[in-house]
Amino acid sequence: MKDRKIVYPYIPNSVGEIKEQMLKEVGAQEVMELYAEIPEHLRFKGRMKMPEPILDECSIRRHVDGLLRKNANCCDHLNFLGAGCAQHYVPAVCDEINGRGEFLTAYSSIFWADHGKWQAWFEYVSLMAELLDMDYLSLPTYDGAQAAATSLRMARGINGRTEVLLPASMHPQIQAVVRNYLKGVPDPALKIGLIDYDRTSGLLDLEDLRAKISDRTAAVLIENPSYFGIIEAQAEEIGRIARERGAEFIVYADPISLGVLAPPAHYGATIACGDLHPLGIHMQCGGGQSGFIATGFDMDHAMQFKDIVVGIQETVEDGEYGFGVVFPHKLSYFTREEGNEFTGTNTGLWAITAAVYLSLMGPKGMEEIGRTIMQRSQYAAKKLGEIDGVRVLFSASFFKEFVVNFDETGRKVEKINRKLLKAGVFGGLDLSKDFPALGQSALYCVTEIMTKDDIDHLVEAVKKAVK
Repeated sequence: MKDRKIVYPYIPNSVGEIKEQMLKEVGAQEVMELYAEIPEHLRFKGRMKMPEPILDECSIRRHVDGLLRKNANCCDHLNFLGAGCAQHYVPAVCDEINGRGEFLTAYSSIFWADHGKWQAWFEYVSLMAELLDMDYLSLPTYDGAQAAATSLRMARGINGRTEVLLPASMHPQIQAVVRNYLKGVPDPALKIGLIDYDRTSGLLDLEDLRAKISDRTAAVLIENPSYFGIIEAQAEEIGRIARERGAEFIVYADPISLGVLAPPAHYGATIACGDLHPLGIHMQCGGGQSGFIATGFDMDHAMQFKDIVVGIQETVEDGEYGFGVVFPHKLSYFTREEGNEFTGTNTGLWAITAAVYLSLMGPKGMEEIGRTIMQRSQYAAKKLGEIDGVRVLFSASFFKEFVVNFDETGRKVEKINRKLLKAGVFGGLDLSKDFPALGQSALYCVTEIMTKDDIDHLVEAVKKAVK
């Protein structure tokens, strides 16, 4: 295969003469010279087990479609998996508008030839600010985990302190991203402490918080709802404890819950963050995530944003308005090494999508969808809890997700989920590895797309799986 000169019509610049011209332009004799920096001992020496090349686009599409059909997907299965990326309904208009040429790019470029996009971004921050009841938002970060990490770094920038407190029940993947990002904080290092949670209710342990918070604490972060789906009824008290010690109170919120739950600002959050994924964005193997950060407007907080904040201003022409970047000198786009934090590719397209979703739903729609999720998840938990040996683990109220324990059935979650898969159901996320103290427990997720019949089908499948 090495000596074959293949021209792929769907791969640019695969014509031999063009490849040689490109190599000549960069001063290389052969392609392998481009990989000279890879140490010899790390180079693969064998022959890759690649299939024969497919030379036409139609055939390769058929080949890829065949590979994709091997996946078990959410079209063919009922999906009760969530844990940060749940299956919500995406209105057709979201896809229609974010697929328009003026918006459709993976990269949110700067202001040249993007005037319509800037107005759309301004609409996004306006709609999100109304949902969160906060004043100041940036364009989205890569995902919610990055938004949480950046919020903690912002807190450090505001008060200069050296430790942060996170819930021990925090989403393990978000916590891993946070730990990674905080390694990049300049000395002195930013230490992470974990606040325990009550094993009966699932709520945060306030006595543990009081014991661990100090004048060194830069921020207390909670998830509301928590990773276990628990609605943190003590959030106002947690915020009061944090602020009394001079720490920022950061709330990681699920935006689709805010039609029925109070926004974080109403119980004292100084920074709100989270993921836009529930707002009209399809699940995309990690690509459908997008983080938001919001604060009230004061200079201490505004000067800590690392991403572009879109501002609006009157022009010299009466009745005309223009858009621009607020405090550009704080961004790595403009001052590189002096920026608050390096900004890589963010997710401007999902800002457009979230804006479309919020404008479509309106306050009444957000309330209805939140209430629907509450009712259906409560129904699912009640019916699952009636199965012999199965119980819903925590007593506190929950939104969308809840923990189901199978210890008394003598069955492992892993085995139960394999049986559910054969019945056309994606069961709950197995928590036994990340939270072994919870025994054989699984995190179930019920959204607005699940009907009563879907939930009843799940319950019957679980009954058979635990026998």
